[in-house]
Parts: sequence; C-alpha cells; structure tokens
Amino acid sequence: MAFSKENRKGTISGIIFVALVAASATFIADLAPIKHLGISPLVVGIVIGIFYANTLHNHFPSSWETGIVFSGKKILRFAIVFYGFRLTFQQIAAVGLEGFLVSLTMLATTFILGTWIGQKFFKMDRDTSMLTASGASVCGAAAVLATEPVLKAEGHKAAVAVSMVVLFGTISMFLYPVLYAAIIEPAQGFLHLTPQQFGIYVGGTIHEVAQVVAVPASIPGASADMSNSAVIVKMTRVIMIAPMLIVLGLYLSFQAKKTGSVAGGVKLVIPWFAVYFIGMAGVNSLIEMYLQGGGAAIADTVHTIIGKINVVDTFLLTMAMTALGMGTRFAKFKGLGMAPLYTGLSMFVWLVVGGFLVTKLIVTII
Repeated sequence: MAFSKENRKGTISGIIFVALVAASATFIADLAPIKHLGISPLVVGIVIGIFYANTLHNHFPSSWETGIVFSGKKILRFAIVFYGFRLTFQQIAAVGLEGFLVSLTMLATTFILGTWIGQKFFKMDRDTSMLTASGASVCGAAAVLATEPVLKAEGHKAAVAVSMVVLFGTISMFLYPVLYAAIIEPAQGFLHLTPQQFGIYVGGTIHEVAQVVAVPASIPGASADMSNSAVIVKMTRVIMIAPMLIVLGLYLSFQAKKTGSVAGGVKLVIPWFAVYFIGMAGVNSLIEMYLQGGGAAIADTVHTIIGKINVVDTFLLTMAMTALGMGTRFAKFKGLGMAPLYTGLSMFVWLVVGGFLVTKLIVTII
C-alpha cells in the first residue's frame, strides 16, 4: 500500500527526530565523565529514548511513529552490515588459536546458559532470555540489537537486555583491574596469568568493546600485549555474532517445524544482514591485505575513510537504539520482576569465574 503524502511527511519527520536525539546522545557520550565510564552513545540513546517514551511521548505527533519504527528496524539492519568494517580476518588470525577458542567457548556457553537459566529457573519468556544472553555472550548492546530482528521480539524486551549489559558491564570495568592487582598479577601457580593471557581473559568475558578497551587502560603499567590481546579477542567475539545468528535462525525454524506452528512448511529464518556483515568484514580484510602488500602510499587515506564509515555507522546504531528506547513503556516491564537481574547476575558470575577457568585451561593446554 502506497503511503500518502501526509504519511511520508510523518515518517521523514520521525526519522529526523530520532536522528536529532541520537546526535544529542552522541554529544553526551563524548563528555569526559561519561566517556571515562566506557558508556557508548548507544546506551545513552536508549536511556533518552525510554525517558521520551514514558514522559513526552503523548506531546509529539503520532504520525512520527512510522519513522521511529523505521529507524529501529531498517536502519538497524543497514548499520549492522557496515559494522563489519571494524573487523578483519587478519585480526582473528593474529590472536591465535588460544584467543579464538576462548571466544568461541565463552560465547557458546554464556548464550546457552543464559537462555536456559532465564527460562527454566527465573521463568522469563524465550525472547527476553535470549536477548539478555546475546548481550552478555557477544558484544553488549550491539548484539542485542542484532538479535532482536531474528527473534522478532518486542522492543521493551531488548531494552531489558541492554539494561543488564550496562549494569554488569560497568561492574566489570571496576572489578577486573582489582582482580588483576590483588590476585592475578602477584599470584604464582594456578591463579597466575601473563599480561597477554589476562588480555585474552578480558576480551573473552567483558560485555562491550568500549569496556574491554577501558580495563587495560585502568591498570597501571599495562603492557601493549595485554591491550592488543583484549581488543582482538573481543573483536573475534564480535564477528562470531553472524554465525551465532544464522545458527539461531536455523534453530527457530527447527522449533517451528517441531511444534507445527508454521502452516504449510517451515519458514527458514536466515538473518541475511548477518551474512552481509561477514561479507563486509571480508571486504575490509581484502583492503587491509592490499595495503600490507604494497598499497602503503594510500594507507592513511583508506584508513581515514574507513574511520569515517565507522563513525557514521556508530551514529546509525545510536539511532536504532534510540528508536528502540522510544518504543519502550515501563508498563510493559510488569511481570518480569527481578528475573532479568538474576539472569544477568548468573551470567556475570559465569563470565568472571568460568571465563577465568576456561582461559586458564585453554592457555595451559595450547
């Protein structure tokens, strides 16, 4: 059905409104106190969006809703695809088998554990459990955003998941430097990790990329090996979001067939934006390979362009997260109680304690 001129105007106005709020979120996130805490514009955007949804919503034209929904759905997929420009396959190779296995193990176990505990122990619905688990297991708010369209979940459920990422990710930023200074650094034997191994532990277990960057920066005398290992292992987890979403889509299709909920056959759920995300990472990898093979003369220019793409992409993700918040009413949280907090805490304990054990086991064997 074609949109009328009035509907088109409302949609465009809604998109512009979301963009203006996202610009405000970007500005706030760049303020020194907020930046020091590792709080991304995405998180600031959803907070402002939730505030709008529960206070000012009725004072704005209802015709803007279509633009807000567009920002939270269509712009989101576009932004996830271009998120691939932050990654290269060379980065994954550089961290070695240790980092890859820690990333894979922690992603898989955290997602499965969080989904199972959320549903079986704390009686949350499937979507909220999976969204909360995806945020903890992969890359925080961006992972929640990427998983939401695969599940076709309601926006407020994603908002719950993001709030758990913010809470426990922030705690991690303060906890890990204390662990390193008090236990891991001076310890001998089982508790001891080298700076590089501690970086693998950080990258394999902390929620957000910004939080991973912040931890080594908070440790006096942290080596470059620690910082580089942490970031590369974290980015390995990020790129794994694509295969995770594809597997999740296949699982949902299988479940639909098993329960007979899809009439006339099973609709295979393939998140194509995740496939395109891998493709974009491949393009970025080829560009990096070319530059290393003799394209050094234009390397600065290319890296500047990719940097600008990433800035725009972060803004688009902030728009999507802001739009998500704008669709979140507190009334929708009724009935969840403390279940999301207990689920998030369970995964946090596994990431800190189980992540250490997994890292120690893998680096010892390999």
